[in-house]
Amino acid sequence: MKNPVRILVVLACFSVAASCSRESADSRDAATKMPAADLVLRGGKVATVDPALGNRQAIAVTGYQVTAVGSDDEIAAYIGPETKVVELDGRFAMPGFIEGHGHYLGLGRAKQILDLRNVKNWQEVVTMVAGAVDKAKPGEWIFGRGWHQDKWDSVPADAVDGVPRNDTLNAVSPDNPVSLGHASGHAAFFNDAALAEAGIDKDTPDPPGGTIVRTPQGKPTGLMRETAQRLLNDAVNEYNSRMSPEEAEQLDRDRVMLAADEALRHGVTSFHDAGANFATIDFFKKLEDEGKLPIRLYVMARRESNEVMAEALPHYLMVAEGNDFLTVRSIKRQIDGALGAHGAWLLEPYVDLPSSDGLVLETVEDIEGTAEIAVRHGFQVNTHAIGDRAVRETLDLYERVWKRLGVDGKPLRWRIEHSQHIDPVDVPRFGELGVIASVQAIHGTSDGPWIPTRLGEERAAATSQPWRDLIKTGALITNGTDVPVEPIDAIASYYSSVSRMMINGRKFTPEHSMTREEGLAAYTLNNAIAAFEEDVKGTLTPGKYADIVVLSQDLLTVDEEKIPQTTVDMTIVGGEIKYTRK
Repeated sequence: MKNPVRILVVLACFSVAASCSRESADSRDAATKMPAADLVLRGGKVATVDPALGNRQAIAVTGYQVTAVGSDDEIAAYIGPETKVVELDGRFAMPGFIEGHGHYLGLGRAKQILDLRNVKNWQEVVTMVAGAVDKAKPGEWIFGRGWHQDKWDSVPADAVDGVPRNDTLNAVSPDNPVSLGHASGHAAFFNDAALAEAGIDKDTPDPPGGTIVRTPQGKPTGLMRETAQRLLNDAVNEYNSRMSPEEAEQLDRDRVMLAADEALRHGVTSFHDAGANFATIDFFKKLEDEGKLPIRLYVMARRESNEVMAEALPHYLMVAEGNDFLTVRSIKRQIDGALGAHGAWLLEPYVDLPSSDGLVLETVEDIEGTAEIAVRHGFQVNTHAIGDRAVRETLDLYERVWKRLGVDGKPLRWRIEHSQHIDPVDVPRFGELGVIASVQAIHGTSDGPWIPTRLGEERAAATSQPWRDLIKTGALITNGTDVPVEPIDAIASYYSSVSRMMINGRKFTPEHSMTREEGLAAYTLNNAIAAFEEDVKGTLTPGKYADIVVLSQDLLTVDEEKIPQTTVDMTIVGGEIKYTRK
C-alpha cells in the first residue's frame, strides 16, 4: 500500500517545482528585478531532497527562508552588494540533518560527566572513577554514562549476568556514591555508598518492570535494570536539591548550549527530543522567548500521568509558526526496555537468559489511556518498543484505540520509537496502519555483533531492523541516533543505513540496507513528516526554513567505504551560519 502522506508531499512538491520553474524563467528574463538575497551558496551540488527539484548548483536565502535554488547563473540574479556569498567549491549542500530521536538535555549532561563509551573493560571504568574521586569532596556523587559490557574485551571472572560486581568500585570510592549509566540508558551500576543512600540492601524487593541483580548469596551486585534504577531517584534528587534554583537553572542552560554545540558540529539543525516533562518544556519555552535555543526542538511530553496530561495538554500544544525553534504536539511512552539490558519484551525468551522474555516498563492499559487522551487533544503518540512482543502490543493498542474512537489512524502519524525487532508477520502492519518506524540505524550496526547472543542467529536475522521489508510495504522510516546512547553523528548513522556495516568489518543483514536517496530522506524529509513539519522543513524548497548543512563529500555518489570520512564543513540554521569547521 502506498503511503498517502508521501503521495501528498510529492504532489505538493510538483506544484512547488512548477512555481520554481516559472521563477527561474523570470530571473533569466529580468535578473535585475530580483531582490538581493542575504546569503548565497554556489558552485557545488545542492541536494534539495525535493523529488520535483532534484539536485542543483546553488541556493539563495533571504531571512530565515530559502528564496530559490537553481544553477549558478540563475542564482546570480539574487546576489547584491550586501549578499554574503559562500563558495562551495564542489562541496555537497543538503537540508540540515534532523535528529529523529534523541535526548537533548541528556546530550548536554553527557558532556559534564564521565564518558564511558570507549572503555575497553571494567578496570578502565574503575580507574576513571578513581580519578574522579581524587578530585571530589567526601559525599559528592560521581556520575558517568556510556559503558556496555558486550563491547568490552573482557569481564571479571565473578561477573553476574555478564556484568561485574561492585567490589572494586567500592574499594576506590568508599565515601562517594557512584552512579554509572549503561550506554542504553536502560540499566545503571552503583557502588555500595550509593545503594546505602537509597536504603537498598539484600531484602529490597524488585520493583515492577525492574531487576536488582544479585550475587548467589543475595547481595546486590550494583547493577539495576530498567525501573530498578528509579529506586535511587530520591537519593540523587536530594543531592541535586543542595543547589540553589539559580545554580540548577544555570546547569541546565549550560547543558542546552553544550548539546547545541555538539549538534551543530554534526550538521544537526533540528532535534526530536524524546521525552521532557512539562517543567522542562516550560524551561525550553523560556529559552525560546529569550532567543537562546540554538537549534529547533520537536519535544515529546513525557513522565506525566494521564490525569495531568488530560488537564494540561491543551496548554502545551505548540505548532510551528514563523521561524519557530520549539514545537510540542506529541507524547512519549515506553512499553519495554533495551535488548542489551535484557529489558526488551520478546515473543520468546532470551537465548542467553532463558528465564526471561524481557520487562514491561509501562503497562499496555496505561499507554492505551494515554492514546485516548492524545486523540482527544490532537497529540501524536510515540511509543518506545524494541522487542518484537513490544512492537506487536503497540500496534495492537494503536489499532484498538482508533477503532474504539472511530478515527482514521493514518493522519495521526503515530510512531513506534526504535522498532528494532519486528516479527515478519507485523512488518506490513506499519504501512497498512500508517505507523511510522522511528529507527536509529546506528543501533543496528553498533549492536549487531552481539544481538545474536541475545536472540540466536535465526531470530536476529529474521527480526532485526527489517528496513527493506518495511519500505516495500509502504512504511515511513526515519533515522536518528538516540543520543547520548550513541554519539550524535549523523554521518555515522547515515552510513549505517546504507551499508549495515558493523565495527567488526562485517555487514549485518545487508539485504535491508537503504539506498543513498532513502537514507538521505530518512534523515531529512521523513523526520519532518514524522513531526508534521514537512511544510517548513526537510527539503530545500523555496519558502521552507533555510536549514542547511555543507559537507565535504557527496553522500549520494562517494564510494561507500569513504562515507565515514565525510566532514561537516558548515551548518546553517534559519539562514544564519551557526558552525564552520576550522
